[in-house]
Amino acid sequence: MIVVHHLNNSRSQRVLWLLEELGQPYEVRHYQRDPKTLLAPPALRAVHPLGKSPVITDGQVTLAETGAIIEYLLSRYGNGRLQPAAGSPEWLRYLYWMHYAEGSLMPLLVMRLVFGRIAPGTPALLRPVARLIVRGVERAFIAPNLDTHLAYVDRELGRDGWFAGKKFSAADIQMSFPCEAAAARGGLRGRCPHIADFLERIHARPAYLRALDRGGPYTLLD
Repeated sequence: MIVVHHLNNSRSQRVLWLLEELGQPYEVRHYQRDPKTLLAPPALRAVHPLGKSPVITDGQVTLAETGAIIEYLLSRYGNGRLQPAAGSPEWLRYLYWMHYAEGSLMPLLVMRLVFGRIAPGTPALLRPVARLIVRGVERAFIAPNLDTHLAYVDRELGRDGWFAGKKFSAADIQMSFPCEAAAARGGLRGRCPHIADFLERIHARPAYLRALDRGGPYTLLD
């Protein structure tokens, strides 16, 4: 039995969704973030040394990293589903977005999240300086780069409606988290209609809704 070690409000929601799309039985073990630090609990280190989610166990296999987990699950249980034909133009797009999600877009969103917490956590006397530094980094680097990336993602979605072509694929599952994070953190600002439409469509999928029921509250949707 596949066990998904699921951290609330995390990338592991995508793994639950994939398993629901595949109709593959699995068990969920829930972990809650520390309410102050928002970090994963130490109990996850008993599963994987980094103590982060997602992590799955499948018999003797223990595997972390969303992209690796998706590839493993598709290779073992997918039977060709949710992937374009190897060597096709759609396959190249699929491969690209599977890596782009965490390699290019998420680092910018994480940077915005981290910098947004610097000033509130700074001693009161130094807080004005911290705010100036954060504002400078946001204006000079984070915001313009996010604008460029989100405009690019929006244009690409406008081509065929899905990331790897005209059919829904695991690339859409992989890209869901950064798109949701961008929407939750104010990065869309009404300027990315194709991303907004993509989110509306995936949130209506029965498998997505079943994954929410299994995973519990997911505040990235707020």
